Amino acid sequence: MSASDSDAPRVTRLLPDAVHQAVKPGTAVVRLETTHERQGVLDGAWWPRSRDITAELPVLIAALTEYLGPITRVGLDAGAWEELPTRMVIEDRVVHIDSFPVGDDTVLVTRGDQDYFSLLVVPPHTAPEAARAAMAEAVRADNVTQAEQILIHTGTGRAALP
Repeated sequence: MSASDSDAPRVTRLLPDAVHQAVKPGTAVVRLETTHERQGVLDGAWWPRSRDITAELPVLIAALTEYLGPITRVGLDAGAWEELPTRMVIEDRVVHIDSFPVGDDTVLVTRGDQDYFSLLVVPPHTAPEAARAAMAEAVRADNVTQAEQILIHTGTGRAALP
């Protein structure tokens, strides 16, 4: 990874109760379980430091690649980011970026042709305790709450730009 250790997001596979000790801005929390059924609606959460996708996405993708393998595509909520390119070269691989004005407060990360992971995006300005609570909820295997509702319930606000 080209970023220094302090700039790289920490990807953790902790249980929800351990998230409270591990999370800081720039962290991604991912539940990396292989299951035959998909019970929860989210696979984890990401708390970027800013709304600049060209600064935030490369370090997230590099960190996730270590655990998931090559990432081929990312789907983003267009309203949550400043300027979105249609693709980026990250660690010598092209990552295609799909953006939609869906307002769903998530990022979809695709590995291979169709294996995807849905992450809650915690807004950069979020207070640490609210961010940790939102991320802990998102990583729970039995979570059935949509990303927007998690953000509302934990007081983090919406991810969309003002």
